[in-house]
Amino acid sequence: MLDGVSLDQLRTFIAAADEGNFSAAGRRLRRAQSVVSQTLANLEGQIGVRLFDRGGRVPTLTDEGRALLARARAVASEVDLFKARAKGLASGLETELSLVVDAMFPVSVLACAAAAFQVQFPAIPLRLHVEMWEAVADPVLDGRCAIGLMGSLPPAPPQFSRERLLTVRAIKVVSPRHPLAAHRAPIPMSVLCEHIQLVHADHANVWRAGRFGLLSPRIWRLCDLAAKHHFLRAGFGFGIMPLHMVEADLASGELVEIKAEDDPPEGHAMVMSAIYLTNSPLGPAGRWFVDRIKEEAASRINGDALPIANRTAAQARVAGSSLDRPRLYPVSDCGGAIENRDLRKENGQETGRRSAP
Repeated sequence: MLDGVSLDQLRTFIAAADEGNFSAAGRRLRRAQSVVSQTLANLEGQIGVRLFDRGGRVPTLTDEGRALLARARAVASEVDLFKARAKGLASGLETELSLVVDAMFPVSVLACAAAAFQVQFPAIPLRLHVEMWEAVADPVLDGRCAIGLMGSLPPAPPQFSRERLLTVRAIKVVSPRHPLAAHRAPIPMSVLCEHIQLVHADHANVWRAGRFGLLSPRIWRLCDLAAKHHFLRAGFGFGIMPLHMVEADLASGELVEIKAEDDPPEGHAMVMSAIYLTNSPLGPAGRWFVDRIKEEAASRINGDALPIANRTAAQARVAGSSLDRPRLYPVSDCGGAIENRDLRKENGQETGRRSAP
């Protein structure tokens, strides 16, 4: 008898549990109360378990009913995902979206785009790799990833198409306890050479000398950007970090910015772009994801710290073109932005590798 349990029965069970009575469940399902009652009675007979206690004014879930409700929801959800995946495959949607991201890429931008992607494409899993510099290109070249989010150094290989996303500023920092922190004027290279430079290197070539960004012969190479961040705060040396990763440290005084005599007046900046093989254009989900990242990046121009869906028209005005100093809002804000966006829809308002510096 259990093999005869239908998805319609499970959805009726869920509706009755959610609505609190059979009449409301019938209105939700657009059925008569008698049909709902008979459907549930048939289900209880098939599984041999009483789901509702009908002794009171309104039916209430039994202990067995509460235990099975979670499983019924899981089954209904899996069927919904199955149908969404089948529909997506029929329309040419990707079965998975795989990304490789430069470790310097702002995580807040990426996470908010991923949160929106989960709502837009719930049946498509996301797979994420993190690499550094030209190591970002390898998974895209060999087909492991469809999209790379890559910095402007080094240049992308010629077989790639490239779409600009945002600019990341990078600055030199040290602990306030470090001797270099005492220098108020630009520091001569001869002085920097006396101190340890902490360098982020990719895993495959951690021992190979870097070809740029090295300011001292005394080098510690770390394969993890977070470890480099901790070592800088511990005072082991100086290093170059993306500004968005150390803004809180600069504000709290845990790190201080230093400048070298050879620094360009405009500072250091790196353009981050989406790359993909020109002969393998993005699918619908990949195209949507790249465009969403562009929207998230644009929302941070001139320090706009509000999620896209929460901005008013006046707040959304773009008065400049530089993302050199983005103020990245917390990842926890993404959920509210997505919920607000969906609410507006319902209301009809929207129908070779290197060592890194």
